[in-house]
Amino acid sequence: MSYRVSVVVPTYKRPEMLACCLNALAQQDIDPASYEVIVVDDAACEETRRQVEGLARRFMNACGPSLRYVAVQGKHGPAVARNTGWRVAQGEIIAFTDDDCIPQPYWLRMGTAAFVEGVTGVSGKVIVPLPEMPTDYERNAARLAYSEFVTANCFYRRSALEAVGGFDERFTMAWREDSDLFFRLLKEGGKLLSVPEAVVVHPVRPARWGISLSQQRKSMFNALLYKKHPLLYQRRIQAHPPWHYYGIVASALLAVSGWMLGAQSFALGAALAWVLLMGWFCQLRLRHTSHLPRHVVEIIVTSLLIPPLSIYWRIFGALKFRVFFF
Repeated sequence: MSYRVSVVVPTYKRPEMLACCLNALAQQDIDPASYEVIVVDDAACEETRRQVEGLARRFMNACGPSLRYVAVQGKHGPAVARNTGWRVAQGEIIAFTDDDCIPQPYWLRMGTAAFVEGVTGVSGKVIVPLPEMPTDYERNAARLAYSEFVTANCFYRRSALEAVGGFDERFTMAWREDSDLFFRLLKEGGKLLSVPEAVVVHPVRPARWGISLSQQRKSMFNALLYKKHPLLYQRRIQAHPPWHYYGIVASALLAVSGWMLGAQSFALGAALAWVLLMGWFCQLRLRHTSHLPRHVVEIIVTSLLIPPLSIYWRIFGALKFRVFFF
């Protein structure tokens, strides 16, 4: 059986979020026979398989869309999961969203309507609800709403994905694999549209204390994206290296070196520069965010570690992917 559109939803052991996403997909205001939903389980979890198969029976009894479960075998990661999904899909258009997203009832209708002749891909609008005074993590997560062709809300012709080979599976974290695909299709001359009427709501997931530290590992994939698309990276992602991180780390190293060499005045000057830069960085992260004591302490502690961790992972990525990137 063929469909107008296939929706690919990667998941990894998040049953409550997945249920909300799938229920939203079952309520799309288009003919249920015109689309299918494919859940790609990157954990190959028996619980998830049972959950999806149970929902599939419920959707079928309610004359809803077709729902399929596919387990990832071999290599893992979001790029692998999405490739697994679209390759088994039967739709001429592939829609991507995530298991923690809630597509609005008109999402598929508005997204697919934009595929007139010559259109390769469509990027919808992502809404990230935030409290009045969000945490630094929540504010950073909300940047997703301003990104281009994120996999939380995008559509591609299957033929376009086949032409470029889909997602680059070297992006083993959920970071920059969507930008890479977008950039490759741009280079191929694809007609890529923004359709803000195709809306997905992306609530911010609860996060553990200090989550910003583990997220620095994503920096190594900036190096891979830069290697593949240096000009587009500078124009659309980051025009300059994070000089403030380098300044913080350099001033700390100079202060320690000066103290060890007995150059007390030099060490004091470097230490003062470090304090000023670090104070500015903390203030920057606290601006327009929560000032609750727990959050302020988290900002101070993580700000001490983020610059060296970020630089470490940037250098790691440069070495791993053999590119001059700093």
